[in-house]
Amino acid sequence: MIQEYADAAGFPALKRWTAAQSEAYRGGHPLPLTSEESVAAYLVTRMPATYAAAYAVLREVRARIGPVGSLLDAGAGTGAAALAAREHFPEAALTLLERQGAPAEAARQWLPEAKFVSGDMARMGALPPHDMVMACYSLGECGAAAVSRLWQAARVCLVVIEPGTPRGFALIRGVRDQLLAGGAHMAAPCPGGVACPMVEPDWCHFAARVERSSLHRQLKGGDLGYEDEKFSYIALARQPVDTAPSRILRRPRQQPGLVVLETCTPEGLETVRVSKRDRERFRAARHADWGDAGLS
Repeated sequence: MIQEYADAAGFPALKRWTAAQSEAYRGGHPLPLTSEESVAAYLVTRMPATYAAAYAVLREVRARIGPVGSLLDAGAGTGAAALAAREHFPEAALTLLERQGAPAEAARQWLPEAKFVSGDMARMGALPPHDMVMACYSLGECGAAAVSRLWQAARVCLVVIEPGTPRGFALIRGVRDQLLAGGAHMAAPCPGGVACPMVEPDWCHFAARVERSSLHRQLKGGDLGYEDEKFSYIALARQPVDTAPSRILRRPRQQPGLVVLETCTPEGLETVRVSKRDRERFRAARHADWGDAGLS
């Protein structure tokens, strides 16, 4: 279906829109998707990355909170995060809230069973309550003022995902501080609800590897067959849940007979060195990845 959108738009229009969307994304102000050409460019170049980030986050959230009966994707766009949610929460009834008609129409193609609501979460009053509410790359567009109504709508858990940039992390950190102070409980990625130990100019973010299509490479002028989508996120629950004992914050560094892990723990940031002499932990460390729960 994505190829059909691309064929209808034509390569020159896709190229123009891809360049415009990339520039707007770097500036932190994504372009509205108001035409079929803009949607097509987004589907080819940004939707796979958004899906990959949401898939990685929701895999961890599922491990922490278990199944849910209903899920609201606020600012759903073309449905990338909802598609990822369907993989990890197949039992959940999906509702997609989106203010723009063109991306919502695309989302209907691959999520025909979902309920669609036309609206702007930045201007709506109360959002419809659901067990899980998620805002994937959408809170930055409408502002932090929407955090309270997102949380009010979440009966079990709220998930917020933003670009893995200093600006994106600052927004995530603000959500974290606001809702923890109001009684929310940490679900992921942090090992508990203690004060965030990250100090500027550093910021907490993770990465999901995305396979690039041939058309994607042509439009973006890239040679590699993949790219790494950087993202920051927070998942907060109504009730206490078991959090990870620690979280790996960077790609593990593998050296001869040694794996070095940069982790976040309830006591703060910690560098963990796992020697080959500790066979079981060394085996686990060699298979660990950025964003995984740390070694117990």
